[in-house]
Amino acid sequence: MSYSMTGYGQSALQFGGHKITFEVKSVNNRYCEVVLRMPREWTAYEDLLRRMVQGHIKRGRVDVIINRELAEGSAETYALNRSAAKAYLESAEALVREYGLKGELSLAELLSLPGVMAAREDSASTAADSCEELPELLQQGLQLSLDALLEMRAREGAHLAEDLLRRLDRLKELHAGISELAPQTVREYREKLRQRLDLLNDGTFPWDEHKFGMEVALFADRCNIDEELTRLESHFGQCRALLLGGGPAGRKLDFLIQEMNRETNTIGSKCNHLGVVNLTVELKAELEKIREQAANLE
Repeated sequence: MSYSMTGYGQSALQFGGHKITFEVKSVNNRYCEVVLRMPREWTAYEDLLRRMVQGHIKRGRVDVIINRELAEGSAETYALNRSAAKAYLESAEALVREYGLKGELSLAELLSLPGVMAAREDSASTAADSCEELPELLQQGLQLSLDALLEMRAREGAHLAEDLLRRLDRLKELHAGISELAPQTVREYREKLRQRLDLLNDGTFPWDEHKFGMEVALFADRCNIDEELTRLESHFGQCRALLLGGGPAGRKLDFLIQEMNRETNTIGSKCNHLGVVNLTVELKAELEKIREQAANLE
């Protein structure tokens, strides 16, 4: 199955009076890049979670965001920061004394100042951070999000593969058209050359059928595209096998598309038949569309 590099997944679990949310999103990237953002207290598990993501995703930038908040119904407790309150009061008294300002700092105003009342983590939260079950829970929540992400990537990847297979069929049609027209190139060249020589022959020089045949043979050798057509057909088969296979296909497809472009350019430069040139231009345009789509595959 082919996978897209873009996707999204999320999940949430309850633990230690808190709700832990997991959000995973991925976008295109040449390599596998995993970026994790989580509470500072859990950074010890970052390597474990990173390896877990890398075990499922081979290509793309993956952002993992893990947040913790109080569960519904849980009350957050606050503690008085006495040193901060004392500093505010001393500063207020200094302003009154030095500048002769009037007014008093009320209790409500003091408690509303930043840093005076700080959220206090209760013993349950502290115990949760050091609980032996926490790594397993983090892996469980991340796995749920990864499953949703992979499902979306697989769904989009299937659509991309279907579109690419249709375009490969179109390439095969163009290939068949070029294969049919290629033999006519030499035949038309021979006829046109004979017509030009007949027009130029005023009887002052003898007609040499042998030299004429050699010229046609040299032209046929220069414009022969059998090898390029054979390699193109081989590349079509490899692309189809990659799209129908189960592994990552993006990088290999990119390489094959480059090779197909190279063969197509060679065909266009070697064979100057108008019909072949037109089909070659159309083939290159279709290859560019395939390249754009393949860039989204893992």
